[in-house]
Amino acid sequence: MDGERIDGVWSHVWQRLDADHPYCVDDLIVYADGTITWDTDTDLSGLRKLLESGRLSVTDPARPPRSEPPEWGSRLSRPLTTDGFLLEVADQIERLNGRPTSSHRCWEAVRRFQQDPSESHRSLLRAAYLAIPPHLRVYALGDMDQQDRPLRILLTDVGEAVDGGGPVVTAELHQTALDYFARSHRGIQQEQARRAVDYSDDPSGPGRATVVSQETVFPRGWPEEPATFMLRNGCPTPFAHEGESYASVLHAYWSLAAADPADRARIAAAESGRDAQELGGKVPHRPDWPAIRLAVMADLLRAKYTQHEAAAQVLLSTGDSRISYTGLWDSPFWRDTNDAHGRNWMGRLLELTRSELRLRPANSPSPARP
Repeated sequence: MDGERIDGVWSHVWQRLDADHPYCVDDLIVYADGTITWDTDTDLSGLRKLLESGRLSVTDPARPPRSEPPEWGSRLSRPLTTDGFLLEVADQIERLNGRPTSSHRCWEAVRRFQQDPSESHRSLLRAAYLAIPPHLRVYALGDMDQQDRPLRILLTDVGEAVDGGGPVVTAELHQTALDYFARSHRGIQQEQARRAVDYSDDPSGPGRATVVSQETVFPRGWPEEPATFMLRNGCPTPFAHEGESYASVLHAYWSLAAADPADRARIAAAESGRDAQELGGKVPHRPDWPAIRLAVMADLLRAKYTQHEAAAQVLLSTGDSRISYTGLWDSPFWRDTNDAHGRNWMGRLLELTRSELRLRPANSPSPARP
């Protein structure tokens, strides 16, 4: 919205329109700013009221409730409840904002207990474990085999059975659990050290928001002041490529696609980029065009932005943002779409061209406009 991207996640819920109708499935969307959208916008407190009123349900009310599995021997998670779902929603908001979730806080409590296995730290660990949504506790350690059993062992007093039906805890069993976490901690440190080397060229901080290059129509002619419209391939930016002059990237691309030299000349002379595209789409193409079109487009963009300093500065002003190139007439191969069909190759090539522009020597003269 207004150039700002607000991340979100969604989940199915069951809604009841009124007392005379059964429940039906609907989408609940949770955003990073705490907004929760269903039939209307609300927040975590409002979601609780909706769930407690019966207008929404986190499980199918028509199905019989799931029985509680035995704590120790079962590999199933705890049944999903309203309170557990609310805890999960709160965790999702924390995750979307890059803040620690209840599972992260539990791991931190484990590390404190490892450093000082006192009763006060065990109480803090117990509180951190119980803050995890009950239906997600078996996944807290990310261990498919042990699940959360090492945690439950640590939280059980010596001489008592884990969960009432599990093994009786001994000092040796406590130490086994501590050894498990020591191995896990060493493994995490080793993985972080490996990634620090393998991913050493990753950006150190968050990137800028995505720049969306929208298809825009200018009925009174293209504006004179440089702006992001200059990223469009149809923008009139005359340039030379391999000894030929073209009025825009669209003129050059569709002219070079044509198999017949006469068609090439006719497309290059088209009144506008859109006209060039329409002409180019109607004529036979070079047989090798699908195999070379990406390289050709990369060359054309390189020519445009190295021969037009104003266009280059607009492209450089996008920083490290991902560029989403949308449109009405370009194929999904080139543009971004709302479904999985858009490959956004134009956006990717613009980002590549931007990187090449940054590689120019600082004292290189500005290219002359043809």
